[in-house]
Amino acid sequence: MDNNLIGLVNRIQRACTAFADYGGEGAVASLWESLPSVAVVGGQSSGKSSVLESIVGRDFLPRGSGIVTRRPLVLQLHKTEDKYEYAEFLHLPKRRFTDFAAVRKEISDETDRITGRSKQISPVPIHLSVHSPNVVNLTLIDLPGLTKIAVEGQSDSIVADIENMVRSYIEKPNCIILAVSPANQDIATSDAIKIAREVDPQGERTFGVLTKLDLMDKGTNALDVLEGRSYKLMHPWIGVVNRSQQDINKSVDMIAARRREREYFQTSPDYGHLQSKMGSEYLGKILSKHLEAVIKSRIPGILAMINKMIDDIETELNQIGRPLANDAGAQLYTILELCRTFDRIFKEHLDGSRPGGEKIYAVFDNQLPAAMKKLPFDKHLSMQNVRRIVSEADGYQPHLIAPEQGYRRLIESSLVYFRGPAEAVVDATHFILRDLVRRSISECTELKRFPSLQAELTQAAIEALERMRDDSKKTALRLVDMEASYFTVDFFRKLPQEIEKGGNPAASTSDRYTDGHLRRIGSNVSAYIVMVSDLLKNSLPKAAVHCQVREAKRSLLDHFYTQIGKREGKQLSQMLDEDPALMERRVQLSKRLELYKQARDEIDSVAWAK
Repeated sequence: MDNNLIGLVNRIQRACTAFADYGGEGAVASLWESLPSVAVVGGQSSGKSSVLESIVGRDFLPRGSGIVTRRPLVLQLHKTEDKYEYAEFLHLPKRRFTDFAAVRKEISDETDRITGRSKQISPVPIHLSVHSPNVVNLTLIDLPGLTKIAVEGQSDSIVADIENMVRSYIEKPNCIILAVSPANQDIATSDAIKIAREVDPQGERTFGVLTKLDLMDKGTNALDVLEGRSYKLMHPWIGVVNRSQQDINKSVDMIAARRREREYFQTSPDYGHLQSKMGSEYLGKILSKHLEAVIKSRIPGILAMINKMIDDIETELNQIGRPLANDAGAQLYTILELCRTFDRIFKEHLDGSRPGGEKIYAVFDNQLPAAMKKLPFDKHLSMQNVRRIVSEADGYQPHLIAPEQGYRRLIESSLVYFRGPAEAVVDATHFILRDLVRRSISECTELKRFPSLQAELTQAAIEALERMRDDSKKTALRLVDMEASYFTVDFFRKLPQEIEKGGNPAASTSDRYTDGHLRRIGSNVSAYIVMVSDLLKNSLPKAAVHCQVREAKRSLLDHFYTQIGKREGKQLSQMLDEDPALMERRVQLSKRLELYKQARDEIDSVAWAK
């Protein structure tokens, strides 16, 4: 259970960190926080580093005076079956360290890369995993030592910055706090216990560790603390004996140090009765056992979160699309399917299932009437202009009754003004259809993975719309020209009757150019223009719908289909060249999905074995 369950959690935590750069950081962070870990807290020079090295069984942490740990170190221990020991950094994934002196140097160098060669701190963690037969499966987080004052080279806020950083880790309800305090100092002044009590007042998540037991004044001991009389925790206090500075200078290995530690407790008159529950080896085992129990209690919640993340990843993978086949037939099928999807979305916009098509109706119902209303017929049919056109049409022979040529010229010159609104209706419809093409392209999620196909499809659709616009414009202008080519007979038949009712046809020719007569001519032409305007308000929209909207629904991609049907396999592959960022995203999602599915299966098997 220990190797399987805790090792599995270690792998998930490491994967969460590795995948955080590829999106979904919120979900990854949530999963990370739901997985239990052990944070090591203590004041500067309290012995934190020695405790960690004792648990690992290797001398690998930087040492020195003042603040040495300036970035959090997430240390994942993996128990192996063979004797081969090595370490790996997350920022150097392809390099294995077998020399732990090199591990110490890399921790120091990686710290300097972020903080510089100063005494400043950074919350950006370093991730290190150690694989060894001499460790227990654990995730330990080494945090900068708590301090009370800022020294030379540090900002005035360093004390609060370190405390806030430590607090950000240990206040999480799934974090186990390893509070390290030196035995040769009063426990009431312990920085570690002080901050642990603030975030864990009942002591349910806190393990107290007393270091430097061998450095206490002669005649004194730490039994009051170790036996819970000075400060009681739910979990028993554990004492450890670290290597002395002389041992470190002489490079005494951890095996010898552990042996000396066992001998110290076995022979100590003060702590001999506690020897079975003291020492760094026991500390590692009790932490691992407690961590296992915590993980067991969290299994339902962890499984629920992993299942949700699996669903989210599979949904995103479905949106991104699965990898493509290599044969030309499958590629052509994929292209055609994407085109059909786009075409369906485009038609839904026109038919009202999606917004956008209503803008075309607004052109017909609002813009066209408004444009016609603004035409300068009042100026064109003014008394002065009517007199000029009628007199020019009469030539040397004044008209007798109705100035037919004058009427024709007035009507023809008036109808020319309708060409502008006719073209404007066609152009406005075209721009709306273009916008719907681009909107449909953007709403076709599957197309986003193929920039080349997306660009070609957009271009082909717009070119088709331009051909339809040209045809529609010819039709619309033809409708206007038709009105100018033939005038309604009934309109002219009424003119003599109007003249008989309103005037004397036998009057002198000079009367033909009176204001009343010219006003009547302008009024008659205006009435005819109104009639034509009403006809065009109905016929111009019909032309736009027939030549543009209906044709776009029917054959927008017909020419494009003909062109891609002639292409070879290599050309089809070029159309389906995916965005490299999208391909990388799919790879990372697939890796994460594989990890989570494997984790779910392993956790399920562990849960059933309980």
